[in-house]
Amino acid sequence: MSNLTFSRRAMTFQAGIFAILDEKKRKLQKEGRTIYNLSVGTPDFPTPPHITQAVSDAAKDPENYKYSLTDRPFLLDAVKGFYQRRFSVSLDDDEIMTISGSQEGMAHIALALCDPGDIVLVPNPGYPIFSIGPSLCGANVVPYDLLPEHDFLPDLDAIPEEISGKARYILVSYPLNPVCATADDAFYLRLIAWAREHNVIVVHDNAYSDIIYGGLEGKSFLSYPGAREIGIEFYSLSKSYNMTGARTSLVVGNKEIIKTFRDVRSQFDYGMFLPLQYGIAAALTGPQDTVQRQCADYEKRMKTLCGSLRQIGWNVPDSKGTMFVWAPLPEGFRDSSAFTMELMEKTGVIVTPGASFGSLGEGYVRMALVLPPEKMKAAAEAIRQSHILM
Repeated sequence: MSNLTFSRRAMTFQAGIFAILDEKKRKLQKEGRTIYNLSVGTPDFPTPPHITQAVSDAAKDPENYKYSLTDRPFLLDAVKGFYQRRFSVSLDDDEIMTISGSQEGMAHIALALCDPGDIVLVPNPGYPIFSIGPSLCGANVVPYDLLPEHDFLPDLDAIPEEISGKARYILVSYPLNPVCATADDAFYLRLIAWAREHNVIVVHDNAYSDIIYGGLEGKSFLSYPGAREIGIEFYSLSKSYNMTGARTSLVVGNKEIIKTFRDVRSQFDYGMFLPLQYGIAAALTGPQDTVQRQCADYEKRMKTLCGSLRQIGWNVPDSKGTMFVWAPLPEGFRDSSAFTMELMEKTGVIVTPGASFGSLGEGYVRMALVLPPEKMKAAAEAIRQSHILM
């Protein structure tokens, strides 16, 4: 039917670089080419068996296939115990809710916090859903700049008063995908003071606090004084426990925000599937040694990849956190999408163009640490042999 029409909103989501990369990958595979896919941030580590066992056991009970409607007491207790042990943060039951993945949470939180036209501050560069979520809710998305000369931290004082004075919330995330930067205590204290001064809610995405390098310990935004008065935090189990497909995340913090968000979600959600609630509880109460070993493995991969690329003449700095590397384009290249396609064609190495993460991502590519060290070396060798850096 040729007379079908769709929303202007839907028309903004056309096939982009990821569809093109996938099509090109399949073509190269048919040609028998060796592929090093560093584009997608899906962990290749296994989910710990005590988690899969908990989900499996719960899935055998027919009662667990009914609407859960609420987060059960055993889950709330697991979250409270975990946040106390891991971050020294005490939570009450009404400061906790589950969400079907932080991606979905970021897409919906503006429904609870904003009216159409309200201002939302998001990072540039930043993970796409940070901007797409509030945009889908009709908010006016205003990016704040993250620059290498400022260690990819926002200059809050540079945000114009006519913007900060009207903003409903600011979205912050460290360690930050894609730029792989971390934030220190001084930044968070300054952020909280700034948010209180301007009456701005802080939404903190804490997806990578368990993947941080150099001996540093990832923290929770809520561990800082005054944080829960002005904000909430998303904590994802996807990367820490390799549960990406299970879509299991937590929203914790200010009880008024949590209540409002839960009320909004109740209009189209009947609670998290109970076997997944048991899986979350098992993850948070069970042994954490796999999380720590995994972080060490990611760091080894990162140092192998970055070091190997530097050896062949591509000056790629080490990441400070996340399961990614943020690489400036090699000398002579300016267009991240064009470089990505040429790199893929000549070497079989697939990366993500930085322009996919905002205007200030241009000039970079993102690489996912989803291959073991020996394959990272092989990818660097394929780049060397291609002479693309010449």
